[in-house]
Amino acid sequence: MKLNELKSAPGATKKRSRVGRGHGSGSGKTSGRGHKGQNSRSGGGVRPQFEGGQMPLYRRVPKRGFNNKRFAKHYHEINVESLNKFEDGTVVDEKMIHDSGVLTIPKVNDGIKILGRGELTKKLTVRANAFTASAKEKIENAGGTVEEV
Repeated sequence: MKLNELKSAPGATKKRSRVGRGHGSGSGKTSGRGHKGQNSRSGGGVRPQFEGGQMPLYRRVPKRGFNNKRFAKHYHEINVESLNKFEDGTVVDEKMIHDSGVLTIPKVNDGIKILGRGELTKKLTVRANAFTASAKEKIENAGGTVEEV
């Protein structure tokens, strides 16, 4: 088979209708455009997405610009007071927090953040992904150390 021998399947191509060739052709005079109006004129018609004056979809949908929410870190939060559950001198990390039942959620998203509510009476080494300033202060005042993982 050669390129010059290629043919479309029978019925696949249809002859183009030539408009404006006299009223005997069936599409003469107005050439299928009807009488008057925007669409009968050359260059007439409306732009794409025009909805006839109705408030268009692209203006109905709220637009709020860039939002950082999808890139934000999602920490599970634990207060300092709940760390009193551990023994003195313990190294508290994510696994220990799960095993002890302080954090009951099975899957940790971006880690654990320690918040500063309550008082800490034990001397602990706390390893977490984030700490608030007050939580750091309370852990260090109790004689413990803070390690950001």
